[in-house]
Amino acid sequence: MSTTRIIDFFDGLTDFRHPYRNKRHELIDIVAISICAVICGADSWEEIESYAKIKKDWLTKFLSLPNGIPSHDTINRVMSSICPLEFEDCFKNWIKSIIISSEEDVISIDGKTICGAKVNGKSPIHMVSAWSSFNNIVLGQIKVDEKSNEITAIPTLIESLAIEGAVITIDAMGCQSAITELIISRKSNYILALKENQSSLLEQVKDEFSFSKSETTIEDVDYGHGRIETRKCSVITDFKHLENYEKWKNLTSIIKIVNSAHVDHVIPLHRDQSFSYLKKSIFCSYHINKNITFSLGFYLS
Repeated sequence: MSTTRIIDFFDGLTDFRHPYRNKRHELIDIVAISICAVICGADSWEEIESYAKIKKDWLTKFLSLPNGIPSHDTINRVMSSICPLEFEDCFKNWIKSIIISSEEDVISIDGKTICGAKVNGKSPIHMVSAWSSFNNIVLGQIKVDEKSNEITAIPTLIESLAIEGAVITIDAMGCQSAITELIISRKSNYILALKENQSSLLEQVKDEFSFSKSETTIEDVDYGHGRIETRKCSVITDFKHLENYEKWKNLTSIIKIVNSAHVDHVIPLHRDQSFSYLKKSIFCSYHINKNITFSLGFYLS
């Protein structure tokens, strides 16, 4: 029978504490407490300890806790000694056991700089994450030195995920033909944003929307809070001005999104256009920007 219990996936972690000294707390107890506490919003070692004390009766149902709840200093010391790569492997395997694969899933890949992670003049921690909108969970993350390294981290992250049948959305950094080939090889679909970083390609796409006679458009109007927001989505599937589009594996559509907002029906607040390459007629992005506004309370580095 398959299991999704934390203790079954993290029980193999290497305990770097001295084997002959008095170890009052089990490694798996400290790891399980930390994971549960962070999921519930704890963002410091003290809050992890407080969480464990409040939930002690529940925790004792599946943890041994031979000497009660460990102190926040003990939790800090033990968690900081764990090999990050070893912990990551265990965590990924656990996540794979609890997620539900679905062809309705939209997996958004994007990079985020962790707030407050810049210390002593060093570059802040930058993470590339894959967010599953169907499971409402981060499927995987890769730490990179800076934003410019996202392009090399994205293929590694994609290869580590079970993405068959899902739609993968990536911002303009990931608009690369090699990435589309990788996504299609994993039996998935893609939506890639296109911006000024590929000026020639962007101009060709603009020409498609300027001169195409086969454009399909849908408009949505939203009223609220004294504003009127209009979103206009246009799709083209018959390319006339797009050069060498065959190099984009299984490319079938290009999309233009135009947003505009008005106050009191008079003043236009903003108007922007974004272009995307589309494998299937689905447009669903920005999940990662709305949901990944937090990070784990600690990062094992």
